[in-house]
Amino acid sequence: MSDFQRARSPEQVEARREAILDVAEQLMTESSVDEISMRELARRVGLSASNVARYFPTREAVYLEVLDRARGAWLDSLTLNGDLPEVAATLAASLAARPVLCELISVLANVLERNVSAEIAREYKLRSAKHNARTADLLRTALPGLSPEAAQELSAAIFVFTAGLWPLAHPNEAVREAIKDPRLSGSRVDFEDRLRRIVIVLVTGYRAGS
Repeated sequence: MSDFQRARSPEQVEARREAILDVAEQLMTESSVDEISMRELARRVGLSASNVARYFPTREAVYLEVLDRARGAWLDSLTLNGDLPEVAATLAASLAARPVLCELISVLANVLERNVSAEIAREYKLRSAKHNARTADLLRTALPGLSPEAAQELSAAIFVFTAGLWPLAHPNEAVREAIKDPRLSGSRVDFEDRLRRIVIVLVTGYRAGS
């Protein structure tokens, strides 16, 4: 670890950044983002918090990078084939299988973008726009009848609905206990099924309006 800590070359710096991101992502399998501190992240990496801050000035900056990396990995793995129900099912299942990505999407606006500089926010937004465009291209190829504008809107809508549905489908322990009440059956959200149905409704509407 001592040699690693003396990183000087661009390759060593990039290796350090990737190691920090790997640990940050691993921590999300143990705790929610709002429970992870910069101090704990640094401890798990094997560095001081001030050393981690040389690469990422805040915890939020770390997790914006984790989100960006996770979206890229999701798109790299995504193959959309078949008719609309099949495409919608594939999309929903692929996101449901990536809880780190979905949780980060769900806390983007109220956590991750709250403690970063304008420069970091701008760089993230520019990369996010590229992910949105790439998603739209995949959707338009898989779903004949979508205009470029509709594909862009659908891409953005999938992101927004993921942000909203994920926390509803994964409530805290008290809420999970509360919604066992039969009178609250409508409050139970199956993320994958709900997102699948939303995609079908949206695409059907876009096609009807074209």
